[in-house]
Amino acid sequence: MIAVDTNILVRYAVKDDPKQTLLATDFLRNNTCFFSKTVLLELVWVLSSKNGYNLSREVVIERIKHIVGLDNITTENDQHFSDALKWYLAGMDFADALHLIGSESLDGFATLDKRMVNKSKEIKADEEIIYLK
Repeated sequence: MIAVDTNILVRYAVKDDPKQTLLATDFLRNNTCFFSKTVLLELVWVLSSKNGYNLSREVVIERIKHIVGLDNITTENDQHFSDALKWYLAGMDFADALHLIGSESLDGFATLDKRMVNKSKEIKADEEIIYLK
């Protein structure tokens, strides 16, 4: 299994450079690949950011689900990632969703971020948030 960098996933997802798209596609097709949470976090940022490709949440999720659904792809924690994508689609920041889901076996997640607290209540996230106000 080979860990893959974000740039390979970006080329595969957006196909904006023919040569690199072919390299990325062939690599993903012919290898058993692993994506860490940090690579997936960066991928969401690059695809959705105004400084990146500025794709809608729906398109970002569609492209990522396609990649993760390839037969030879493994992620760091499939369930955490799936839950984070659901929360992201519901309007939560993807990084916040990963942080919150990653704290599930702990006594809570402490934050000063009121928006995160409000969004987690709105989407009915079960994880305990400790809001420092």
